[in-house]
Amino acid sequence: MEPIAVIEGTALPVDRSDVDTDQIIPAEYLKRIERSGFGPYLFAEWRKDPDFVINDVRYAGASIMLAGPNFGCGSSREHAPWAIEDAGFRAVVAPSFGDIFRTNCTKIGLLPVELPAESVRALLDAVLDDPATRIEVDLEGRGVRAPGLDETFEIDDFTRWRLLEGLDDIGLTMRNEEKITAFEAGRAHWLPTA
Repeated sequence: MEPIAVIEGTALPVDRSDVDTDQIIPAEYLKRIERSGFGPYLFAEWRKDPDFVINDVRYAGASIMLAGPNFGCGSSREHAPWAIEDAGFRAVVAPSFGDIFRTNCTKIGLLPVELPAESVRALLDAVLDDPATRIEVDLEGRGVRAPGLDETFEIDDFTRWRLLEGLDDIGLTMRNEEKITAFEAGRAHWLPTA
């Protein structure tokens, strides 16, 4: 997992509320066992509409996704944040998130940022008016800045620390590698090793 401090770039405006995980990545694409390769299927059904925002070349290369309230609701599939991350996004900014989706994001290094609805609306409007609008998401300072907007967001200290350090669950475990190795070295040889 890559450490996050500041994410600065353009944004993709997904101006819809209650976007569930099946809309983010339809079930038919969940047959892969690795975490990569889901990006091309992000919003697969909606991509069929040539006017859907992800098909607009003006938003190509965006690193931040803007969305409406209750983004990532629905089933608990981990594939939804995997698809968003694999498509090149480092942060998702919305008024609210599905709880499991939010947690799944933080476990892979995709930063979910919850802002007041009026602030997200201002960002959406700015990006819809000018796709070149730059947004800065500052995890270290817990802030989001864009022309005409300087907002703070909440994130618990432990999750913030993990993201700043780039530590997923395995990374957290490996911080205790010496203790694990010492414990394993002291175990009776006849006990199972796996």
